[in-house]
Amino acid sequence: MDDVQSICVSLLGCVALFIGAVTAFSPTDSEFTFLLPAASKECFYQSAIHNGSIEIEYQVIAGAGMDVDFSVVSPQGLYLVSEFRRSDGVHMVEPTEAGDYQICFDNTFSRFSEKMVFFEVILDNPSNDAGADDEWAGLGEPESLLEYKLDDIKESMETVHRRLERSRQMQTVLRAFEARDRNLLEDNLWRVSFWSCVNLLVMLSVAFTQVYTVRRLFDDKRRVYS
Repeated sequence: MDDVQSICVSLLGCVALFIGAVTAFSPTDSEFTFLLPAASKECFYQSAIHNGSIEIEYQVIAGAGMDVDFSVVSPQGLYLVSEFRRSDGVHMVEPTEAGDYQICFDNTFSRFSEKMVFFEVILDNPSNDAGADDEWAGLGEPESLLEYKLDDIKESMETVHRRLERSRQMQTVLRAFEARDRNLLEDNLWRVSFWSCVNLLVMLSVAFTQVYTVRRLFDDKRRVYS
């Protein structure tokens, strides 16, 4: 009988780990990097359910000025967020309405420079949590099952899930920062190289001008008669 209970406990643990892994890697967020042309505006749409939450984070990782105008519009057409000439930002919409939210990036103020923009949308839907609770409840544990508690396993898996999600989000943000810094360094390198070449040409021109001027001073073309 003890062996049977041990086998049941092992199977129960495997099922719990499987459910936790599926929950941890469920598609609850998305990220995108795009090129925003000069004097243009791009909008994206994100569906949401009632009483959920949306977290939006964006960064300008390339382009002159490293800034854009940003706005979030609700399904009812109300402006929830409006920012002007910003390089990055993080915004939370909670609770959400059922419908499509409009996320817009505006570069119309820049007539010549295009921008590269990274943004991430993180959704938190209560229906996902309710579904996970139903799955856990369906595992039903007898009290005599070697004192294993599903609540403890569930709490541990949810903690691991939250930390994994937070770690993944931080890695995504750090990659965006790294891309922005690299583009900024490359742009600065081009500027430094260009002006170094200009200064070198100016110095050579000044040197040749000085040599020519000095030689002209000692160049006496008058004839001497004896």
